[in-house]
Amino acid sequence: MTVRPILTAENPLLRKKSKKVKRFGDNLRQLVDDMFESMYAGNGLGLAAPQIGVLERVFIIEMQSEVDEEGVEIAPAKQYVLVNPEIVKAEGEERVVEGCLSVPGYQGVVKRATEVVIKGQNIKGKRVRYRGRDLLAQAFQHELDHLDGILYLDRLESPEDLYPIEMGQEESVG
Repeated sequence: MTVRPILTAENPLLRKKSKKVKRFGDNLRQLVDDMFESMYAGNGLGLAAPQIGVLERVFIIEMQSEVDEEGVEIAPAKQYVLVNPEIVKAEGEERVVEGCLSVPGYQGVVKRATEVVIKGQNIKGKRVRYRGRDLLAQAFQHELDHLDGILYLDRLESPEDLYPIEMGQEESVG
């Protein structure tokens, strides 16, 4: 596993549409492993392949475990690997704060669906389908945008919706 450099917003590769994955095998597994290592190094919760310079329709997300007020785990940590994903259903809408490993030092307020159903393939090519709410729905939408050459900056309604943060202050979506 290798930590790969994460491209930042000024890199033109981030504005290109990614190509559909047709081969599932060792190269894809290595890419996904490198993506997780790179995401961990950047303290993100998601990462899309274009963010490390690979224009393929692959993204990863890792949701942390949830605990209740007594510290009891109510939902375990879960990793998502989506290849060739597409959102098939979106409901609700809210303004949410987003960060991005490709836009370090900033966060912005964007509109996102509150619940989505996304389908795609796993690392072996098997079809998968997930329902995401709230933060997971937001992450699915954010990472899918990367595969289409869209940054959350493109979704800001006004320049005032973008603001600087201290580095390391917040976890970035991806």
